[in-house]
Amino acid sequence: MRYLILGAGPSGLAFANMLKKAGETSFLVLERENEAGGLCRSAEVDGAPFDIGGGHFLDVRRPWVNEFLFGFMPENEWDKYDRDSRIAIKGNVISYPIEANIWQMDLSNQVEYLKSIAVAGCNLGKEMPKSFVDWIYWKLGSKIATDYMIPYNQKMFGKELNQLGTYWLEKLPNVSFEETLLSCLTKKAYGKQPGHTQFYYPKKYGYGELWLRMAAAIEGNIEYGKTVAGIDFVTRSVTTEDGCTYQADKIVTTIPWMEFKTITGMPEDLHKSIGELKFSSIQTEYFEEDLDTDAQWIYFPDPALSYHRILVRSNFCPNSHGYWTETNSERIEKGKVDSHFKYMNEYAYPLNTIDKPLIMDRLLSWSAEHGVYGLGRWGEHQHYNSDVSVGLAMDLAKKLMHGN
Repeated sequence: MRYLILGAGPSGLAFANMLKKAGETSFLVLERENEAGGLCRSAEVDGAPFDIGGGHFLDVRRPWVNEFLFGFMPENEWDKYDRDSRIAIKGNVISYPIEANIWQMDLSNQVEYLKSIAVAGCNLGKEMPKSFVDWIYWKLGSKIATDYMIPYNQKMFGKELNQLGTYWLEKLPNVSFEETLLSCLTKKAYGKQPGHTQFYYPKKYGYGELWLRMAAAIEGNIEYGKTVAGIDFVTRSVTTEDGCTYQADKIVTTIPWMEFKTITGMPEDLHKSIGELKFSSIQTEYFEEDLDTDAQWIYFPDPALSYHRILVRSNFCPNSHGYWTETNSERIEKGKVDSHFKYMNEYAYPLNTIDKPLIMDRLLSWSAEHGVYGLGRWGEHQHYNSDVSVGLAMDLAKKLMHGN
């Protein structure tokens, strides 16, 4: 075939549907699960949708992406929300991000946080440190670092935070003393707002419904229950665990690179570097209790709590109740048995380790020269949201179809 696509998550489905819309018929998608959607799949739990991969929403910031997706699930089937996310910290529950909403704490807390931000390294003109933990103190001040950022990131990504680089933290908003002081004096948020400030969520379904419809649009060009075992760069082919071999002019992989048990034709040092890529696994768990909050999700940095975030589904998913938690697999209590619905996502978040940029630059460049293209969260080992992944898939499809 001309195109072989590994993985029927948002990236793979978007790429495949771009091919179909352009009149291309010689393509195939391989998916190891029995349904499409990847991390964005949904299940019905307690009479309402439960997104097994955690909180996934369609951001409004990329209208060209949304227009493409609305072709499969029209806009009138979505509700549009203003983001209400909060942080439970030191007895306070305040709006996210913390630096813009310290004014929601009691006065004594505000004074302590302001004092800390005023002497943060970035506000004193000190040189930016290279280690992750030192960077957090430099950027946010000791109070936010110790009360929120350090414990939260340890819960989400693991205890060894200094394995992470600082290159990805530049997207965090500036935490200037002046803006924080202004927010406390005027009692309103200042500074850059976070992603998903507005978002869409289906009216009648879980987020997974969108991807099921995109899979239905390429029925006949997708095979389920196909676990990829190996890839051969010499013959440009892929083998699956059931003994099948698929060969293509171009291969687009959206699955984790460490899932290839065998890799043929790749330089040994490059092959070895794949084993240095790190990721975290997250368990989602459903609880039927209704919470008295208008927040759609809440962050919990408290180390005494195993989970790092809860999603209050009744506040974004109509006709539902209860909430679900997200917990790093390293923090799950072993041997605990209860009646809650749980789902373990082995591949949840790619970790931004120090050497990752160099590894992925070399890997993606060399692979593309040999007709294999990494795409999306796992193909590029980047913490992309679904709308970003779809936009990248649209761009790659146009590029490859036009021979650029």
